[in-house]
Amino acid sequence: MKLGVICDGISRDFEHALKVMDEFGLEYAELQFIWDHEIGDHDASDMAKIKELLKQYQKPVSCLSRHIFAGLTTGNRPGDPDHTRHMEALKRVIDMAHQLSSPLVRIMTSKKEQILWGMNGAEQWNVAKGAWDTLPPLIAPAIELARAEGVTLVVETGNGTMVNSNYTAVKLIDALDAKDVLQVLWDPANNCWCHERAWPDGFATVKDGYLGHVHIKDVQVDTPKATLEVRPMGEGQLAEMFAPIAQGLRDMPYDGVVSFESVYHPGNGDFEEGFRGNIERFKTLFS
Repeated sequence: MKLGVICDGISRDFEHALKVMDEFGLEYAELQFIWDHEIGDHDASDMAKIKELLKQYQKPVSCLSRHIFAGLTTGNRPGDPDHTRHMEALKRVIDMAHQLSSPLVRIMTSKKEQILWGMNGAEQWNVAKGAWDTLPPLIAPAIELARAEGVTLVVETGNGTMVNSNYTAVKLIDALDAKDVLQVLWDPANNCWCHERAWPDGFATVKDGYLGHVHIKDVQVDTPKATLEVRPMGEGQLAEMFAPIAQGLRDMPYDGVVSFESVYHPGNGDFEEGFRGNIERFKTLFS
C-alpha cells in the first residue's frame, strides 16, 4: 500500500520532517501545519519554499488537511460569518491543492450533538431534534465548490464532530448525493470514542466506494471518564484490528494512501520520539 505521514506529527520544520520521512522510506506527505501556519495560510514566499522542498525530496502530497468547518455548531447557517470564514479558507486550500497536485482536501464537520436519532420514545425525549438536518446545508456549498474546481474532498471521522463514525460519514455523503466528490477520511482511532468497531463494522461501511483516505494511530478511550489516551501502536484498543484492517484494504484493493498520524509521545512532549518508536510497527502492519 501507499504509506505516508502527517508531516507535522514529526515536526513543523518542514524540511526536517521530509528528511525523517526519507530516513524511514515514507513516500506520501500529508500537510496540516508547516512552520508557523496551518495549510491555507501560507504566503507566496512560503508556497515557493514548500514546492521547492517537495520537489527536492520527491514527495507527492496525499492530502491537504486544514480543519475546515471544525468548531461550527448546529446554530451556524450557510453564509453566516463563521461559515463564510471557513469557505474562504477552503478556497485557499483548494488553490494550494492545484499548485501542489494534491488529490484530496480534508474537511471536518460541526460540533457533535450526542443523540441524533431515536425510536420508541427516545425520538421525543432524547434526540437533539433537527441537529443533523443543519449539517448537509453547511457542507453543500463545499460540494458545489469542489465540483467546480475539480477536486475531491474527504470528510474526517473526528472526535467531537457530527461525523464521528463511518456510519455518519456515509450518511452525510448520501444525503448530499456527493459520492463523486466527497469521500470518507477514516480515522478508526477517532471512531473508538463513539464505540464503532473498526473491524469488521467500520471497514464494511466504507469499503464499497466511499473510502478516500486513512489515518492510523492507536488509542484507549474511556468514554464514561471523558478520557482519551494515545498509545504506542499495538498497545491500545485497536491492537487486534490493525492486521485485518490492513488485509481488508489490500483485498479491496484500496488505492489511496494510509497516513501515520504521529500524535503519541512517551510522556515528555517529544512527538518525534513517539514517531520513531512507532513507525516500524506501522510499516510492518500496512506495507
